[in-house]
Amino acid sequence: MFGLGPTELIIILVIALVIFGPSRLPKIGQSIGNALREFRDSTAKVEEEVKKGLEESVQDEKKEE
Repeated sequence: MFGLGPTELIIILVIALVIFGPSRLPKIGQSIGNALREFRDSTAKVEEEVKKGLEESVQDEKKEE
């Protein structure tokens, strides 16, 4: 995962805990999770549109032949 080992992840989590505190950390984690989910969903939609466009162009080329 991004080339980070377990030690680095623990250090990052400890720093986040110190900076944001234990009460805000779950909300921040939830926000990050939601953002990642939306990013994955939008990426999947773009991939679908590109695939459809490629399939349509291939079909158009076959019709022209």
